[in-house]
Amino acid sequence: MELLRLRAHAPVLPALLPTVDDLVAVERPDAPMHCLRPREIAAAAVAFIADFPGDVLYAVKCNPDPAVLRALWAGGVRHFDCASAPEVALVRGLFPRARIHFMHPVKSRPGLRAAWERGVRDTVLDSAGELAKILAETPDQDRGLLVRLALPRGKAAYDLSGKFGAPVEDVAALLRAARPHATRLGVSFHVGSQCLDPLAWRSALALAGEAIRAAGVAVEIVDVGGGFPAAYPGMEPPPLGTYFAEIEASFRALGLPEGTRLWAEPGRALVAGGVSVVTQVLLRRGDALYMNDGVYGSLSDAGAPGFRYPVRLVRPDGAAPASERRNFTVFGPTCDSVDRLSAPVALPADVAEGDWIEIGQLGAYGACLRTAFNGFDAIRCVLVRDPPML
Repeated sequence: MELLRLRAHAPVLPALLPTVDDLVAVERPDAPMHCLRPREIAAAAVAFIADFPGDVLYAVKCNPDPAVLRALWAGGVRHFDCASAPEVALVRGLFPRARIHFMHPVKSRPGLRAAWERGVRDTVLDSAGELAKILAETPDQDRGLLVRLALPRGKAAYDLSGKFGAPVEDVAALLRAARPHATRLGVSFHVGSQCLDPLAWRSALALAGEAIRAAGVAVEIVDVGGGFPAAYPGMEPPPLGTYFAEIEASFRALGLPEGTRLWAEPGRALVAGGVSVVTQVLLRRGDALYMNDGVYGSLSDAGAPGFRYPVRLVRPDGAAPASERRNFTVFGPTCDSVDRLSAPVALPADVAEGDWIEIGQLGAYGACLRTAFNGFDAIRCVLVRDPPML
């Protein structure tokens, strides 16, 4: 019955929205324009919540734009993974009834106190020092404590194995130490961002099981973290259902008591397709294009990590774009030569100064990693009705 209710959920979103082409024709933007697709974001949330066999905590760091958060709420998200007191304040201000979880393994003392005052009760740790800090700064009531497990380096696009997490034996010791102080106790891990291998969760859950057995104490939560991927050109992941099936089977194989909760912290998989950026060509020099957005702006992942994105030329007046396509080297607007997309971008051969280029799949980390380097930090955010760019 719950599954049927989720699938029938109809997000309440703006009824009338313009298209990207309409906005470019009228506004003729001379600064990058982020085009948010609230219906796409809400639909992704509905589908993920319906199919994942546990609680879904949106990773706010991935895209904290209030319009994005509202679309996720419309899609049924009620749990939010926050990494700082400002993120907590943002979510609480938008959604007074949201369940917020402070999932950064290293927190400041003022941040812990501020989060507690805003009703946050669940937090993560990976050391005895962090446990002592949490116990000192929060009341001894209704605490949720999760111990972060370190994982070996995997095959995710972004490896997250080097900064946080404790080895199995230390996790077991921390679970024993935290048990007397926790209303809810759990284990968490993260396989890395943009993970294309569903079996990564099988290995991680097996390690989590080792830690739980070694601890010899009851746990109420297993948090499988984030890493759920989105599709980019040249980077096509298996269907999310494959990940969910592997996680559910591996979780059940742990043999934990009935009622043990399973959590996940998706970000990219919920919002990547929900935002594009419209950028303008400032100069064409041979097969090189200079645009008003780049790796210091919305396109950080297109720099050293080398992500590729779907692109299209937007030309509201004049001749239709040429059918012939050519690979272009693309530079951002700053004076730094590093401000360059790693991979060539295929565009109509007649692309010229003044044309606009829409770049898709930028809902994850596109806006929030922008910098103010050289003063190129002006952006505009709009809501559109277009489908996602693929």
